[in-house]
Amino acid sequence: MLAPPKTDIILYTSSTPNGQKASITLEELGLNYKVKNVEISKNVQKEDWFLKINPNGRIPAIVDKTPAPDGKTREKRVFESGALMLYLCQKYDPTHELVYPYDTDHYWEIVEWLIWMQSGLGPMQKQGQANHFYRYAPEKIDYSIKRYQTETKRLYQVLEDRLRQQAESGRTAAQVKGPWIVGDRMTIADIANFSWINWAEWAGVDVKPFKHVSEWCDRIANRPAVKRGLDVPEPFKLKEKLKTKVRDS
Repeated sequence: MLAPPKTDIILYTSSTPNGQKASITLEELGLNYKVKNVEISKNVQKEDWFLKINPNGRIPAIVDKTPAPDGKTREKRVFESGALMLYLCQKYDPTHELVYPYDTDHYWEIVEWLIWMQSGLGPMQKQGQANHFYRYAPEKIDYSIKRYQTETKRLYQVLEDRLRQQAESGRTAAQVKGPWIVGDRMTIADIANFSWINWAEWAGVDVKPFKHVSEWCDRIANRPAVKRGLDVPEPFKLKEKLKTKVRDS
């Protein structure tokens, strides 16, 4: 692996699954970046200064001030977590540590699983809605909770089947313990999906019945760069909170 380039990136983020997608990707690529904690509980993401970076008023977003190869100054904003991950890999992953070369079959498989995550597990879709109705809705509506938890489990089964197929196909290289969603190593498809499934308990969903998904989560969570990325912009204590709640209940 080549030494990572000297980058000048500002990450605007918060401790959410989408925010962690961005910080994990930056950490896995070994890029230099600064962090701006956007306090979404205070609606900071709706302030005028942030809307100039992301007109949709959502985190994460980056501003890349890394000089161009010819030395000219530049300032590129990127919002939407999936676009941000693709951008970082296209610009700063020449050895294809987290993606495969553009226009290969594996490259497009990564894009497929990114879009699957964005439209299925994403915050305005199935697991996000499960989070909302299970944790935050002012009125507990059993129908809504069951509907979105059931759909989340269906999506987990889709991923379970994919990982099982990958294991059975023997695609995973012996030196890189898998299976992984695409090819023989961890890619941004894995990071994107992990970042949401790692919050499964917060939506009231148990990952343990999905053997391959559970083991895959553990493999990713134990990577040093992932551990660092989870702690951006502040220490990730969700698991500890849930364990404490179980002990106190």
